[in-house]
Amino acid sequence: MDNLPAVGGRAVFPQREWAERVGHLVARARSLTHRPGFALATVFLAFVLAAAAAPTLLTHYQPYATSPTERLVVPGATHLFGTDALGRDLYARVIHGASLSVEAALIAIGIALSGGLVLGLFAGFAGGWVDAVIMRCVDVVLALPVLLLSLAVVTAIGFGTLPVAIAVGIGIVPGFARTTRAEVLRVRTLPYVESARLGGASRTYTLMRHVLPNCRGPVAALAILDFGSAILSVASLSFLGFGASPPASDWGDLIADGRDFLITAPWVSL
Repeated sequence: MDNLPAVGGRAVFPQREWAERVGHLVARARSLTHRPGFALATVFLAFVLAAAAAPTLLTHYQPYATSPTERLVVPGATHLFGTDALGRDLYARVIHGASLSVEAALIAIGIALSGGLVLGLFAGFAGGWVDAVIMRCVDVVLALPVLLLSLAVVTAIGFGTLPVAIAVGIGIVPGFARTTRAEVLRVRTLPYVESARLGGASRTYTLMRHVLPNCRGPVAALAILDFGSAILSVASLSFLGFGASPPASDWGDLIADGRDFLITAPWVSL
């Protein structure tokens, strides 16, 4: 670094080194594309995000437009997923329903991430009886199935997309709390954290400056993994009738709409 040319007071990497870095990134990207599972997952994720962000780009049908003459039409070129009992295009309803499901899952993950970080950081850094009390409460909640706990919460606070998202978020807080606490217990014993505390740094400064940034990796990975689970939980509660009211096209509601046609028109639920 000392021998590198400087421009504007900042060191500049040689062109060859930049080329090597770009080549390394390209090689890694190519190796990932050779994995069929990864490629399919990437395409599916991009499709879902596009449907949630701009559904009108993927379909020209309106999700609430009925057509009695096209009732229960089988999937085909005109209607890719067929139509439901009211003649509504199911592909359009699935695409437009992605925004509701993804938004609810994001809210749930945000709640779980916030609550889990607070509980995990406080328990892991405080230690002692505070840690014991918090984690025993977390263990009790963690012993309950997420769907059962979410059902209890949504019954107490009301129906709708937002209450369902809040209920699911509360249900997955314990997982984030335990993961955060485990990382805090690991990081707090590192030499530079001990040095900061011995140097007179306050608990709050040490926690926010040194501990929290080093806990982001595992917690972020858990958030990504739980995002799919949150979508499934939101859809499950919507299927049971706790989600958005008709004619909203939430994914759980779409599956529930086809319960009466599983024999005669199974594509309504599929």
